[in-house]
Amino acid sequence: MAAILVVEDENHLAKGLKLNLELEGNKADILDRAEEALTVFADYNLMILDIMLPGMNGLELLKRIRLIDNKFPVLIVSARSSEDELVEGLQAGADDYITKPFSLPELMLRVKRMLERQAWYRLAAQSQRQYSFGDFQIDFDSFEAETKYGLITLTQYECYVMKYLIENKDRPVPREELLEKVWGYSVTPDTRTVDTFILRLRKLFEDDRKTPRHLISYRSVGYRFFD
Repeated sequence: MAAILVVEDENHLAKGLKLNLELEGNKADILDRAEEALTVFADYNLMILDIMLPGMNGLELLKRIRLIDNKFPVLIVSARSSEDELVEGLQAGADDYITKPFSLPELMLRVKRMLERQAWYRLAAQSQRQYSFGDFQIDFDSFEAETKYGLITLTQYECYVMKYLIENKDRPVPREELLEKVWGYSVTPDTRTVDTFILRLRKLFEDDRKTPRHLISYRSVGYRFFD
């Protein structure tokens, strides 16, 4: 049983999410303010987070969480659906992003897959604990990485993406495959999530992200990793 924190100020929506999460066998609690969520999130396995909250907004909460814990899974649920807003949410450290109005079965699937990915990654990391390329190194156990900005802690999905690309470096990996294998989606949602994660990773692991050497894009296909 997973413990899930719903941070949402739309009461009817929050209660509906809580009910459905509990029907799936999870424990779910609701908070409507980010300030309180910041003090208790460590007691949970995953957070479903709205951006538009009274007081501190969801993005600010997410940034503060990432200063404390880069591994904690956060799924943003927001009415803000433009390209820039999606990128802003993912760059703040969200692991996934779904826009309102959304399909409840899709949201529940995303939550389930995020929890499954955590278990998958713990096992997968045991087969290859560290990897070095160029001046960079990633520790798949601790999520720590030597980057162009020094030693930092990656988010869990940044680590997931890098590990999958490295393990499949002999070929270009389609965006849809990354969504299926890393995020666990059998029905492919918007692939912008993949592109946004690659942009974030290039900032960390490319000397010049405009002319990348390690994370190479293949037009209309996906990405390939090179040492």
